[in-house]
Amino acid sequence: MFKGGVKMYTAYYESPIGTIKIIGSDLGIEALEFLESKQEKNEKTNLNENMILCLKELDEYFTKHRKMFTVKLSINGTDFQRRVWDELLKIPYGEVKSYKDVANEIGNPKAVRAVGGANNKNKIPIIIPCHRVIGINGKLVGYAGGIDKKKYLLELENRKG
Repeated sequence: MFKGGVKMYTAYYESPIGTIKIIGSDLGIEALEFLESKQEKNEKTNLNENMILCLKELDEYFTKHRKMFTVKLSINGTDFQRRVWDELLKIPYGEVKSYKDVANEIGNPKAVRAVGGANNKNKIPIIIPCHRVIGINGKLVGYAGGIDKKKYLLELENRKG
């Protein structure tokens, strides 16, 4: 499959929180999508080196052997979204920040809601760790994959082992 003249690749990863569809190209990983059911796996898997590395790194992450991803990303978004996502990449494994913290970090303290919107538009969850952003009151709010997945990921990163 091609998109804008670029060959696209698809892979599936069976994670502890469900099947994840990985979409990428030679430019990098473009999306990780949580599938609702195994029936959604209607496309054939095709891989390149970057997709193979992504599968390996996801496996290492879920088995607590990886804290930072190195796989190449192909990030598409507005300048503001990209600034937010770059900031999310700086949140260390096992730590959290509030939406307000992220807004302050990008130099726009009044953009708390816009930070939430950018988080919601993140097409590469887990790797761009939007699950590490919580409400100012410490509550787990807003995660495209569902709060249960966000809770699992945060617990995974805080487990000793």
